[in-house]
Amino acid sequence: MSRRVRLWLVALGGAGLAALLVAACLDLPAFGGDRHPYGDRAVHAALTRRTANTIASVNFDQRAFDTLGEMSILFASVLGCVVLLRQARDEHRAAPQPAEVARPVRRYALVVLPVAVLTGLYVIAHGQLSPGGGFQGGVVTATALHLLYLGADYRALERVRPIGLYEAGDALAACAYLVTGLAGVLAGTAFLANTLLPYGTFNTLSSGGLVPLLNAAIGMEVACAIVVLLANFLDQAVEIVEENGQGRENR
Repeated sequence: MSRRVRLWLVALGGAGLAALLVAACLDLPAFGGDRHPYGDRAVHAALTRRTANTIASVNFDQRAFDTLGEMSILFASVLGCVVLLRQARDEHRAAPQPAEVARPVRRYALVVLPVAVLTGLYVIAHGQLSPGGGFQGGVVTATALHLLYLGADYRALERVRPIGLYEAGDALAACAYLVTGLAGVLAGTAFLANTLLPYGTFNTLSSGGLVPLLNAAIGMEVACAIVVLLANFLDQAVEIVEENGQGRENR
């Protein structure tokens, strides 16, 4: 196929896609109008299944399969970073130098650390009730651990961050999401169908059926994935040293 033919094919495909997008946009409800069919149906479905947070209902019930794709993208991205940032043959690992941290910074980081971790876990646990959920709470929990790096040094962070456990946690959380979805198939319904558990009492932690379980799995996967991701970047900056002695900071 010549270059000219390929350009024509791309142009035709792009024109067709543009026409579909324009047609879809012209059929959208008017800005600021009172007609929101998708929103009304999403809210109705969330309330029917006792999920107070409609966003959580969309993510882990109405479109739980889409969330599986998003989780897979994060999992694959972290896996790619782990492979790319692995220790090369011309590199070796050296112990990081002790850090000198200002006393106010140390105190602030060590005081805020448990509060930030608890906040992240709270956001995950209450994802089906209030704004937040597994994605947001997982990021908060993972980044909160790294306050120890700011308040102490890298060696202190490594003691509370065994990478092997977080890698296993990442894989187990991803498997838990899949297994929960397959349980519906084994029960005779659809993949990730929210029909296995009772919906519970509205606006309580046990409400929403499968939503709290899937939300918790996502929270664990995101938290572990972010920890593993940051660990590989920090290792390159702090511990991994090239043969010429470059590639390490003072911390």
